[in-house]
Amino acid sequence: MRIAVVGCGAVGSYYGAKLARAGQEVHFLLRSDYETVRREGLRILSPLGDFHLHPHCSRAPEEIGPCDLVLVALKTTANDQLTRLLPPLIGPATAVLTLQNGLGNEEQLARMLPEDQVLGGLCFVCLNRIAPGLIRHVAHGLIILGEFHRPPTARTKGLADLFQEAGVPCSVADDLARAHWEKLVWNIPFNGLGVAAVAGYPAVLRGGWAAPTTLGPCLSTDRLLSDPNWERLVRELMMEVIRSASALGFDLPASAADRQIERTRTMGAYQASTLIDFERGQPLELFSLFIEPLRQARMVNVPVPRLEALCRVLCQLDAHRR
Repeated sequence: MRIAVVGCGAVGSYYGAKLARAGQEVHFLLRSDYETVRREGLRILSPLGDFHLHPHCSRAPEEIGPCDLVLVALKTTANDQLTRLLPPLIGPATAVLTLQNGLGNEEQLARMLPEDQVLGGLCFVCLNRIAPGLIRHVAHGLIILGEFHRPPTARTKGLADLFQEAGVPCSVADDLARAHWEKLVWNIPFNGLGVAAVAGYPAVLRGGWAAPTTLGPCLSTDRLLSDPNWERLVRELMMEVIRSASALGFDLPASAADRQIERTRTMGAYQASTLIDFERGQPLELFSLFIEPLRQARMVNVPVPRLEALCRVLCQLDAHRR
């Protein structure tokens, strides 16, 4: 297949590299890393085996042209660029698969494209971009694919097989929206509290923080789970997400919280993507990961005091840091 990767950070680079290594024609649309990757190639460090390749590199989508598959792996804070980046890559039969975090990304694509060209994918993987053209894969790697507003089709199964053949575990979701809420059970507490911790535990509880109070450190997953207070907040947020999902018609079991926490303990000192963005002074993915889930919870009248407090602190911290 002819594949374009839009957004070549950790997620786009890793999955694009796996597909290229398996023999697919993968074109990387690069910005800041262009010169490094063009000159030195792309390196993946992984417990599954390190590898190095020299992929097709482009600075503009017009250099690539229409593709069979477009992987969208931009940070959601850059989604305003999609109206410029996607049209040169799209033909009448192009499948556009967003691998972005949170809610609302497929809806945004569907405002630009016919709905039947839009898919969503959830990445359950521990990855970090540690330098230009250098990606560290820590653990996991599963992708769950789904069609936007439609049940799976033969195309969905074919794309899942494409990833499987590249060594990426991949399954198909019957209900993409439910799968998004299931992933939010992990994303909201670990991405959110890891950053909000810099304001301190009391500030996160009351949902308010006053600059210029000295900021503490971000907390990786192991530190959140080793402190009883933070672990309690993790669980309370998870249960709010589960109750919200259930009220929206996506029946998630309460046991999902325990399962996610135990899986996270195996990750060690993992820094979620929002922590890295915050430490680098980059905008946080607030809308898709926190604000839109909060809006939907309120829409079905589910009390979510911990999520409301977390959103207030994150918005304050994001504005202060920027």
